Amino acid sequence: MQWRGRRESRNVHDLRGRSAGFGGRGGMRLPIGIGGRRGGGIGIGGILLLLVVGWAMGINPLALLEGTVPGDPYGGAGGGLMGDERHIGPAAQDDMSRFVRVVLADTEDTWSEAFAQRGHDYPEPTLVLFSDAVRSACGFASAASGPFYCPSDQKLYIDLTFYDQLKRRFQAPGDFAQAYVIAHEVGHHVQNVLGILSRHAERARSNEASIRVELQADCFAGVWGRDAADKGFLDPGDFEEGMTAAAQVGDDAIQQRTQGRVVPESFNHGTSEQRARWFRRGFETKSMNACDTFGADAL
Repeated sequence: MQWRGRRESRNVHDLRGRSAGFGGRGGMRLPIGIGGRRGGGIGIGGILLLLVVGWAMGINPLALLEGTVPGDPYGGAGGGLMGDERHIGPAAQDDMSRFVRVVLADTEDTWSEAFAQRGHDYPEPTLVLFSDAVRSACGFASAASGPFYCPSDQKLYIDLTFYDQLKRRFQAPGDFAQAYVIAHEVGHHVQNVLGILSRHAERARSNEASIRVELQADCFAGVWGRDAADKGFLDPGDFEEGMTAAAQVGDDAIQQRTQGRVVPESFNHGTSEQRARWFRRGFETKSMNACDTFGADAL
């Protein structure tokens, strides 16, 4: 991916090296991650985010309603913001930070243009870089939880050491694979802004609806990927890197890798085939309408 020397987003809060601290405010809402599984008591509706054990890749969106404010289960497009949510951290001092800032800037351009075509403004999310653990409006999370998006504060959170896991543990190397992770979380932000999360709040209690949420975020990531390609930012092989990353975080692939068996009834993010296919669909169509997983008869 051609990213060096390009515009970097200013919507980045770099907390690396700082303590996560304790305390907080407001009702806690469960974040949405790149992948993960449901576990007993995984409630951010409780006191602490349950660290995902074993094959942790993120937070289960099926529990999004636990601990939420009645009538506003996802926080909406503008609710629950914390006091300094638009505080801009220091300028990037390392290549990986510069990289994620460029990718975030790309998503800002893509979605600003897409929203403008619909006659709307796109409220840009903030990307929070952290080390080890972080406090969000959704509660506390460990780096073991993987990258996630918190609807309550409209922020994406990532410990950049996750990219080492993506390459070594999940066998998805490459800068575009890393960019896919950010684009997927931004996809959840797009869902939040459009009100998709709120509209399907009740349905999100089911595994099938959870999968539809995640696959749509994959499709939105594909829309961004195609826009980046059209602008000449991709290198040969980048699309394949994205497809590999999407497949490697499929429920079946993660379960097989971590527990040696696949339990389809526990899926909540989609199979490898589904995740790669919906990413491809967004990439090939570059259409938000084509990403309507909730209207699809089959996933």
